Amino acid sequence: MLLPQQKMQLSAYSDLYALIIPKDNLLRKINELIDFTFIYDELVNNYCLNNGRNAESPIRMFKYLLLKTIYTISDVDVVERSRYDMSFKYFLEMAPEDAVINSSSLTKFRKLRLKDTDLLNLLINKTVSISIEKGIITSKSLIVDATHSLSRSNPYSALEVLRERSKLLRKVVYAVDENMKERFPEKNASGELEKELAYCKELEKCIESDQTLSLIPAVKEKLNLLKETVEDTQENYILSKDTDAKTGHKSADSKFFGYKTHLAMTEERIITAAVVTSGEKGDGPELPMLVKISQNNGIQVDTVIGDSAYSGKENLKLKDKDDQNIKIVAKLNPAIAQGSRKNEDKFDYNKDADMFVCPAGHLAIRKARQGKKERGKNQVDTYYFDVEKCKTCPLRDGCYKPGAKTKTYSVSIKSSLHQEQIVFQESEYYKEKSKHRYKIEAKNSELKNVHGYDRAIAYGINSMQMQGALAIFTVNLKRILKLTI
Repeated sequence: MLLPQQKMQLSAYSDLYALIIPKDNLLRKINELIDFTFIYDELVNNYCLNNGRNAESPIRMFKYLLLKTIYTISDVDVVERSRYDMSFKYFLEMAPEDAVINSSSLTKFRKLRLKDTDLLNLLINKTVSISIEKGIITSKSLIVDATHSLSRSNPYSALEVLRERSKLLRKVVYAVDENMKERFPEKNASGELEKELAYCKELEKCIESDQTLSLIPAVKEKLNLLKETVEDTQENYILSKDTDAKTGHKSADSKFFGYKTHLAMTEERIITAAVVTSGEKGDGPELPMLVKISQNNGIQVDTVIGDSAYSGKENLKLKDKDDQNIKIVAKLNPAIAQGSRKNEDKFDYNKDADMFVCPAGHLAIRKARQGKKERGKNQVDTYYFDVEKCKTCPLRDGCYKPGAKTKTYSVSIKSSLHQEQIVFQESEYYKEKSKHRYKIEAKNSELKNVHGYDRAIAYGINSMQMQGALAIFTVNLKRILKLTI
């Protein structure tokens, strides 16, 4: 049963917050900036209002998840820290003496209460609304890019992951007490997973037997991480395969297994739209959706700034769509500024690898150009795929002809839109706007390096969207606070 919206309970100790929490504390400033009742309104229908035990406030549960993202810590550690960190308790609107939740409640909250909730757009819309209300956003330009996140399914074997986690734990322990080396069990030198699991369990017991050592926050965090990995490995004997993640390409020789988050951001560095896809998807096709979401969130758009992945024909047509006259500040690449090609909705161009990707996610292995410039017919780039993969591909019907020795895909590289864009690229407006593109690369770096967005923390695209929602909400709030000081 969900009670009416929960507020901080009055307590004889509540005055401690005014004494302990500085005015410039990040969590205090976030509480003062935003009214979180929109979370209650969004989730209230996911609760029973008149039956069962009293449920924890959805606002408080959401704030626990937000704290996890702000400080990049586990479920166990965010709950533990909220037990003694007064800034956490203040942010969670708890009385100083209030008890904290069980960390398992966060898993239930994510799976049961946030299910079927478009948290990504909800949180972005809220921060954009605050930015507009405060007069922060004045530009009409969107800077676009995509950033990749590795799947939780580690590309290493379970044995390698266990060894890395135990190594990190030992390193933290040695920084506290180097004499623990003598007490630790002998490391497993074999390649047997069962022996590595046994070693990790012995290591856990050894550290937990020293109550003083095991309660040190840095040690406890790494210990909890190793425990989770051991439990996951025992259940599956290999790290679970993330069925929603796909292999994408950062270059012709570099690939990753995971997801892509396509972002749109204003020149003031407020993210206005995001779309999460599997890793093999191209960047360019997501632009119309990013523009539409940004406009729905109240942003006026007259210019889009991006790299060459966004200079495809369909994107160049945005200037004529509904008389929007949206200018595309993106350097032309002949491979995507084509006049015409077949199956445009199936084959995506990967600008990093400078190759096309087939519907099954396979990257072309080479390309060749046919024809000569200014000689009658348009020049054509022909992309060649690995025919051995085509022979066994589940999508081969209608794509690969049985017995064929090659599988190719051809692209014409000349169009009237192409010619118009060449002229636009020489304008002062284009050159000035293109200088802003670096801003989104810095934002991607903040998401990954500060808020853990370089790797998924759970399995499935829905979990990736939830992780993205909280990370983007966090960086937007921090940016708003910085611009309103």
